[in-house]
Amino acid sequence: MFRTELLTDPLPREPLELAATWLAEATRRADQPNPNAMVLATVGDTGQPSARVVLCKDIVTAPGYVRFYTNYQSRKGRELERHPRAALVMHWDHLHRQVRIEGLVAVAPATESDAYFETRPWQRRIGAWASAQSEPVASRAALLAGVAQVAARFGVPVPGPEDDPAPAGIHIPRPPHWGGYHLWASAVELWVEGESRIHDRVRWERALTPSGQAFNAGPWLATRLQP
Repeated sequence: MFRTELLTDPLPREPLELAATWLAEATRRADQPNPNAMVLATVGDTGQPSARVVLCKDIVTAPGYVRFYTNYQSRKGRELERHPRAALVMHWDHLHRQVRIEGLVAVAPATESDAYFETRPWQRRIGAWASAQSEPVASRAALLAGVAQVAARFGVPVPGPEDDPAPAGIHIPRPPHWGGYHLWASAVELWVEGESRIHDRVRWERALTPSGQAFNAGPWLATRLQP
């Protein structure tokens, strides 16, 4: 038996606000190591989908997008460049909740990516330079040798535990192949687990119109769905 709060009736007008509230609660409770983990699905030229877990950095409720960061030259980065639309799922089993978001993807402004990169531990900044993400590597030893070369280039030790203090006076800029994305939501589906598998499930949809590197969004239209 469990107690869970079902979706209200009438339905919320802004689904991303509720999704952000759920994410904040999961983060505050810290019942799992990475409450902001989400499965991100992209698609390649052949129509073959691929999915992986990345971290949601935040949900920007207005104007309505999810922000995440990765290597632009990775498989997902290459697929997003050619097919800039994606889907994501966040699931909190202990909270009996799930969020699904679909939409169009735009590269985040460089200044935004620069600012976030500066907040990362210096070890992760070295890793971002050293990793040709998704490319073959001869061995683990070869990978670590590449990390050591990058560390020497920036005049820092080979990265160890992330609680090691940053060497004084270092500056590790953001590599051009790494940065942020905005997944602009055109559809949001919220799911709450119900007793006897009679779940509560609602889908919101809206139109997105391109506007430079962003989108203008229409109003949300909500529909309850069978579980």
